[in-house]
This record gives sequence, structure tokens and C-alpha cells, in this order.
Amino acid sequence: MGIPFPKLTFEKAVHILEEVIDRPYEKLFHVITVNPEIVMSSQHDKRLRAIVDEAGLITADGIGIVKISQVKGNGLPERVTGYDMMMRLLETGNRKGWSFYLLGCDEETSVKAAETIRERYPNVRIAGRRNGFFKPEDDEAIVRDIQAARPDVLLVALGAPKAEEWIYRYKAELPAKLAMGIGGSLDVLAGKVKRAPVFWQKANLEWLYRLLNQPSRWRRQLVLPKFAVRALLYKEEKER
Repeated sequence: MGIPFPKLTFEKAVHILEEVIDRPYEKLFHVITVNPEIVMSSQHDKRLRAIVDEAGLITADGIGIVKISQVKGNGLPERVTGYDMMMRLLETGNRKGWSFYLLGCDEETSVKAAETIRERYPNVRIAGRRNGFFKPEDDEAIVRDIQAARPDVLLVALGAPKAEEWIYRYKAELPAKLAMGIGGSLDVLAGKVKRAPVFWQKANLEWLYRLLNQPSRWRRQLVLPKFAVRALLYKEEKER
């Protein structure tokens, strides 16, 4: 649907991010894990499409994107999720002493996520954190706090596409080496939400597991069949 996904495995994607963090700071490297919702929204939201196009790296965070690409003969190797990349960065950061700033989710979850990181990854430095319940007029103070913290990695849990839009709006002012929207990953890390068991993940049914455990997500899931049809017919629509 016009979005140029690179053919990256999870390991290759993580390697790119680790190289970005290891080198001296130049400018913020924006990572976007693109799911079908973002793909669909970017078809009519020009600003979101510009944000995706200007990202340092995009990955396919949705098995539907991978499967459609394979059906159309230009297959992506695998799904590369924000949660999995976050966990690998924390593991590597524990060995290398990287610093992280957590922005988003509710206060209790933010505190618990920070505590969990300190327990599991004692060499990781939590440079700062801020819950996601803030108003636009608070942005300036949050940016100043991040500037003072100068984290290697900024993890933004404001939901998509709000996280992507917030990072893009202030990326010229943020001194982090890498910033990434991570959806509800801090909820999982803090134990507030359980991730699908490995069986469901390997069967590419993580979306169904989340739906069964959070029925309120059904409205969001309606985008999946719409995405599949639109993506399959995209070439034919352009030719017409």
C-alpha cells in the first residue's frame, strides 16, 4: 500500500538499533513498528504518512502485513514487534550500561515497569520516566526533562499513532539516540497485561489471544479484514 517495508529479520533489525545506540550521538533515530492500523490510517492521513516515510527504520509489527507481502510475492521474512525489540535492547543495555527514559502509560504501571527493569537489568539506568496522562501544555516541561536526562533510548508508550506523532513533533529537540513507540509493552513488562503464550505467538494468533482476553478490542480488530482486502487489491486499484 505504498509503504516500503525493508526485508529485515528480527535479528537484523535489532543489530541496526544497537549500532545506532553504540555510535556517538548525531540526531534522534526514530523507529516505527507499523501495524495494519497505521498502514490504513496513513492512506488518508498525510501527516502520519510523512512521519512513516521519514522514520529511520520501520518494521512490520503485524502478521497480516507479513502474510499479505508473501501472498503478493514480495515476502517479508518475519514479524518484528516493538515489544520484542524493547526486551532485546534492555538485555543488551544491561551488558553495555545504556540509559532509558520511559514515557507513557498510567503512573502505577510506569513505576512498576521501572522497578521491573531495575530488578531484571541492574546495569540499565532509568534516566527518567513520566506517565502518559499529560496535556499538550505539559509537553515543553517533558521535553526539558528528557533533555536533562539525555537517555540513550526513549521508549514512548502513548499508543499508536499518538506516540509516533509526539516523537516526530519534538525529534529535533530530543537528545536521545533512539526513540520508539512501544504501544502497551510497559503494561506487559509491569505484569498488568499478559502477553500471549509462545504457542499462540508461533501460530501467528497473538491477535486472537488478545481479543479473547480483552473483548473490548473488537472494534480495533475490525480494521484487519479491511486491511487485508485493501492491501490485496492495492496494485489493481493503482492500475485502474
